[in-house]
Amino acid sequence: QVQLVESGGGLVQPGGSLRLSCAASGSIFSINAMGWYRQAPGNQRELVATITSGGSANYADSVKGRFTISGDNAKKMVYLQMNSLKPEDTAVYYCNARLRELLSARVRDEDDYWGQGTPVTVSS
Repeated sequence: QVQLVESGGGLVQPGGSLRLSCAASGSIFSINAMGWYRQAPGNQRELVATITSGGSANYADSVKGRFTISGDNAKKMVYLQMNSLKPEDTAVYYCNARLRELLSARVRDEDDYWGQGTPVTVSS
């Protein structure tokens, strides 16, 4: 089994910073990319930022210049440094990993795996 566990969410004032972390564990054969998505109440889940195992990063326009994604391949972790937070950043943030799971007799095709989510609230 594969698990993704997020940490670092919480309450922060506008203009403040938070750092999210996500650790992948379990029977992982390989990881292609990891990233962060978010879902605000009443909205669909949306991409925040992704990073490939080779280090290529992609950001939503709404967070460019404020958020920075980074990864540690050896530790199977991904981080999201969020600066200059705005109330509209309030959402549940989900860790995603596109990976191949190692099963008992074979390697499963690449698929998306998700964490349980960590809430981020930006409010004064």
